[in-house]
Amino acid sequence: MPENNHIDLVELPVADPAALRATRAFYESVFGWGFTSYGDGYADTTSGGVTFGLNGSADTTQQAAPLTVLFADDLEAARTRVLESGGTIRHDIYAFPGGRRFHFADPAGNELAVWSHDPDRP
Repeated sequence: MPENNHIDLVELPVADPAALRATRAFYESVFGWGFTSYGDGYADTTSGGVTFGLNGSADTTQQAAPLTVLFADDLEAARTRVLESGGTIRHDIYAFPGGRRFHFADPAGNELAVWSHDPDRP
């Protein structure tokens, strides 16, 4: 269960669904991790000690480097705190299967994301 204001997962970008399948097979073979797929463009695992995602989404939010993703109970409040504290929004709040999230850059330029459950889903 995700904890408010804690790192929840690390996500690696992959180019497309074929690359996702190959990368998933790599981690399964090397470390014995089991993955859960969320369509053709995303898979994650908790077998490595922290949730580890493979993001093959070909959309405008696709990151270019590994991404640390934090969880917040109140996504809008977290977004406000990011802006008030000197961060910048890279990708504003958007929905994905399982929730909503936004990406931000800290004052040093590091990109991270914050996600929360979809308030319209139980």
